[in-house]
Amino acid sequence: MNLTSLLQALGGLAIFLLAMRLMTEGLTLFAGNRLKYLLGNWTSTPLRGVLAGTVITGLVQSSSAITVASIGFVNAGILNLRQAMGVIFGANLGTTMTAWLVSIIGFSFNIEALALPIITLGVVMRLVAVHSRSKGLGDAITGFGLFFFGLDLLETAFADLAMNLGSNLGNATLSSPLLMALIGFIATLLTQSSSATIAIVLTASAGGLMGFEGAAAAVIGANLGTTSTAAFAALRATAAAKRLALSHIGFNLITGLVALILFFPFLWLVGELATLLGIHNSPAAMLALFHSVFNLLGVIIMLPLTGKFASLLEKLFRSAEEDISQPQYLDTTLSPTPALAVAAIQRELARLSNTVIGLLRDAFDTNHSNTDLTKRSSAAHTLGGAIGSFIAGLRADAMEQSTADDLADALYCARYFQQTTQLIPALHNLVQGQHQLADQPCKEALASFLLMAEDCLDPDLSPENPAIAPLVDRLREAHRQARLQLLNSAVNRQLELGELEEILDNLDSSRRAIETRIKAGHLLDHNHKAADKAATTRGLIEDDVG
Repeated sequence: MNLTSLLQALGGLAIFLLAMRLMTEGLTLFAGNRLKYLLGNWTSTPLRGVLAGTVITGLVQSSSAITVASIGFVNAGILNLRQAMGVIFGANLGTTMTAWLVSIIGFSFNIEALALPIITLGVVMRLVAVHSRSKGLGDAITGFGLFFFGLDLLETAFADLAMNLGSNLGNATLSSPLLMALIGFIATLLTQSSSATIAIVLTASAGGLMGFEGAAAAVIGANLGTTSTAAFAALRATAAAKRLALSHIGFNLITGLVALILFFPFLWLVGELATLLGIHNSPAAMLALFHSVFNLLGVIIMLPLTGKFASLLEKLFRSAEEDISQPQYLDTTLSPTPALAVAAIQRELARLSNTVIGLLRDAFDTNHSNTDLTKRSSAAHTLGGAIGSFIAGLRADAMEQSTADDLADALYCARYFQQTTQLIPALHNLVQGQHQLADQPCKEALASFLLMAEDCLDPDLSPENPAIAPLVDRLREAHRQARLQLLNSAVNRQLELGELEEILDNLDSSRRAIETRIKAGHLLDHNHKAADKAATTRGLIEDDVG
């Protein structure tokens, strides 16, 4: 084996990987928030997600980048699982554009004459550009030129290697497509770029180093290897992101498995299509066609199963926050009969009440992290919003006035609980800050307020309870005394002004958190009575049916 050719091949691969990175990062920077806009607004259905994923991946030239971006958008709540799955499926189809770019342009022109002017243009634009977006475009153009320059080095190196080896690697491995698929998988795992692996396979095939059958199997392996990027990106991600990564792995595994099982029929089909398209004399173009056909088949197989696949995945990696935020008792089949929906709403509100009380108790415990408490409070806020949306979706023309009044109380109750959840982190901050205060009078005043606030967590908040009103009055008095002491300490320079403002904000938010929870408790007690009436109504209906 010629050492010079081997080094040239490695150099070409290094330049190719650099080119892919420059193209991806440059185009992503140039696109800016447009990428977020496109993924957020073109993906209302899985089919539209497939189209968006295909187009954007074809432009950015990196399915891995789109996969990682989709995982980030799922984390941020911009995309739901079904939308993101469509994008992932489309990204696999869009990445086949690299193979077509290599086969159509890479072997049809004087690559060196084409690459050098493009690189020069990109570098000049990068140097003279003022805005970051223009610099990103310059990097992308430079990467585009390096793409062809690296391809030229690979093509020359593989032609020399084939001549020196004097044998065809593809024929030697014809009987073992699994071995070639494994080679493609490992190569992609090492380079973290299926596009780079496929470019290597295409140039090796065009240079006579690898037969069509062996190259096709290696392309399948490269497609499987690209799942490693999603797996690595999701290791420390949220539960939703892990499910998306698993959907990406599942798509590629199923697609690759089908392609290997139907390997020789696939080769025949691609051969017929290549003859029909007039590209049967170009091994690179035939491989690009093979890559596109089996990814398209994967989309055709998986797209109708997106809903069921997503439902299955949603049962995995469930986080505590997701369990909190998902309604357990609300059933859309009750929407046409609001009187019967009242009982379900009451049960959901009772569950939300218990969650909020638990969060408030945890806020008084300094052992709980603020990050965890904020996440769970946000999940409880989401549940309150879901209850409100369910109530808003009930048919107003089908309900009596008493039912409408009960639902209005329930809606207010949910809103009060939502307000409480937004204020819980401030209460936890106040508890932590109180322990760290150096000024003893302030520390004692805040301790008295917090003790009174904790006493208000008694779950019995019915309006008939005579102890509630005096309890709230004492809370407000403790709040007033704490504020007064804080202000006095600031005047006496025992407390910094910035520290004073932060503590006052947390103190006021803590009082509101306790009071809004008490208001919600009053309404929830009223809702209990409404639920009893709904249960009686349901019993009468069932008796009539019987």
